[in-house]
Amino acid sequence: MATLIEALMAKATAAYKTLVLPEGQDPRVVQAAKIIGEKKMAKVVVLATPAELPDPSVFQGLDVEVLDWTTSPLQEELANLLYERRKAKGMTPEKAAQQVKNRLYFANLMLKSGKGDAMVAGSIASTADMLRSAFHCIGTAPGIKSASSCFIMDLKTPAPNGENTLLFADCGVNINPDADGVVDIALATAKTCRQLLDKQPRVAFLSCSTKGSASDPIIEKMVVAAQKCSERVKEMGLDAVVDGELQADAALVPKVAAQKAPNGCLNGTANILVFPDLNSGNICYKLVQRLAGAQAYGPILQGLALPVSDLSRGCSAEDIVGVAAITICQSL
Repeated sequence: MATLIEALMAKATAAYKTLVLPEGQDPRVVQAAKIIGEKKMAKVVVLATPAELPDPSVFQGLDVEVLDWTTSPLQEELANLLYERRKAKGMTPEKAAQQVKNRLYFANLMLKSGKGDAMVAGSIASTADMLRSAFHCIGTAPGIKSASSCFIMDLKTPAPNGENTLLFADCGVNINPDADGVVDIALATAKTCRQLLDKQPRVAFLSCSTKGSASDPIIEKMVVAAQKCSERVKEMGLDAVVDGELQADAALVPKVAAQKAPNGCLNGTANILVFPDLNSGNICYKLVQRLAGAQAYGPILQGLALPVSDLSRGCSAEDIVGVAAITICQSL
């Protein structure tokens, strides 16, 4: 049976999109581009100067293009695109021309202009730089005000509800979102679930309380978020199940759900866990990864208008290939 990443690689290969890898100065990125080319998973565009990649023959025979963005004739077109997007925010043609010299901005604008379908970076760049360039060049998806992230948790043993794969959100971007921010996170993760797992999203808004068993402002935020998300799901006509506030066991264990939330709609069958804040989400995904032996893929950026993924700066070439498969599938 194929692993999750193998299945996503096969899906990406069938789609054969254009992937932009802007950090061509990183040997890990070069190696990842070569692997992707050999697997015929995507057409790859690597941004690199001749000094950064003096021997482009490493890609000979592969559908991999090395693009020196510092001298590319695309600069003028992309600078004009950035100026039009940001002029209301004080962007000038001169500032735009300078900004496209930044490899992250150039790569994001390639997506915005339709010259690429997905972008993966972050082996060198910080998450803050990744998000800033994506916001400025691409923006958020319709109906979403803030971007977020999720982790795909590929479990070593199935959860009590039988799920082998869970999505945890937000574990990497929003420190303490308000109720509306939590709704954005949930809706974006539901879309990610559909794109990557092809499953009905079953969303649990987690708390230290189940259905009013305790009261506090930190609990009330999740109560309100669950209510608002349910309304949004109905308005948008989405095939998704939303419930909360729930403790983790009530979200994942049918027998516990029958006791604690007998009138709920999830009944312990959640496949998406939405956390109250970044502290709880980040702690939980690392505990499940390190103590339960789950494979954690992410942080996967979501809520953006186009697919962009961030990498851990400690990533391997193989990690980049896996994230690339995920990101390409987000474009489908």
